[in-house]
Amino acid sequence: MNKRKFLRTTTMAVAALCATGHVPAQDFPPKKSITLVVGFAPGGAADAAARLIARKLGEDIGQTVIVDNKAGAGGNIAHQYVANGPTDGSMLLFGSIGPLTIAPHVMKVSYDPFKDLAAISGGVSFPNMLVVHKGLGVKTLAEFVALAKKKPGSIDFASTGAGSASHLAGELFNQRAGIDMVHVPYKGGAPALQDLLGERVASYFSAPPTAMPHVEAGKLVPLATTGLTRPAYMPNIPTVAESGYPGFEALNWYAFLAPGKTSVAILERWNQAIVKVLADPGVKEALNKHGLTPQPTTRAQFSDFMRKEDAKWGAIVRERKITAN
Repeated sequence: MNKRKFLRTTTMAVAALCATGHVPAQDFPPKKSITLVVGFAPGGAADAAARLIARKLGEDIGQTVIVDNKAGAGGNIAHQYVANGPTDGSMLLFGSIGPLTIAPHVMKVSYDPFKDLAAISGGVSFPNMLVVHKGLGVKTLAEFVALAKKKPGSIDFASTGAGSASHLAGELFNQRAGIDMVHVPYKGGAPALQDLLGERVASYFSAPPTAMPHVEAGKLVPLATTGLTRPAYMPNIPTVAESGYPGFEALNWYAFLAPGKTSVAILERWNQAIVKVLADPGVKEALNKHGLTPQPTTRAQFSDFMRKEDAKWGAIVRERKITAN
């Protein structure tokens, strides 16, 4: 074999290996600190999960993993930031359901979640919990639906913003239950919860860790959770699915992604590292205490899941005529 033919054959072989991800990343982990970008402020569920995982991830790979909170626009700012980020494996995104599968259907965003970002693995998930104030006078989901049907357009529900996961959970329930709750958007969970406690809004599809202290104090009434099964930390609260709406599911979730042009080899190495962390017993226990369930996946599994979520919520946005205004 002459030299030219040998080089051409070798180049083609290496390209094929890179395309399938079966060649090791040359510099993994990158020889500099790793940034894990979170689209929400410190103190919330996303931040807590990211910091727990980043700490163990750093220990495992022998490199510093810094959590960088870039809050704003419902997480969209962080997603755009990472879409334009370095492709050497030094920047990761703790992406969320809203910016990845809801916002692109509700508003104009400057990134394509399926082209400008690359899937690595699922991260964590948790259901919403439908809670109402005591003054509403209902104790079960059936009573709530009956009241909403008796007084159409008079029952409202809070959310953390137009196009948010809590907003779409309410719209999905409107569709399935055949009711017409009125959406009241807020600029976050804290003001939404405050108005619910003050009985200025009737209901709220809340993150369980946010609402549970008030449920336990007897200030709010829990009606149902939005996963397919009851969370271990809320065994006495039924799901929407088991309360007359089979298959109903509206999960909040966070996942790991990287800039879209990151090589397959680096993405696969990150997948292996992250899946290992999410399977760690100590990490699982710590996440569970925050009401979060680890969701490690292959890259293909998460890509498939994200496309299904995109189709599901896109259909709800179109049917309910949801806009960002």
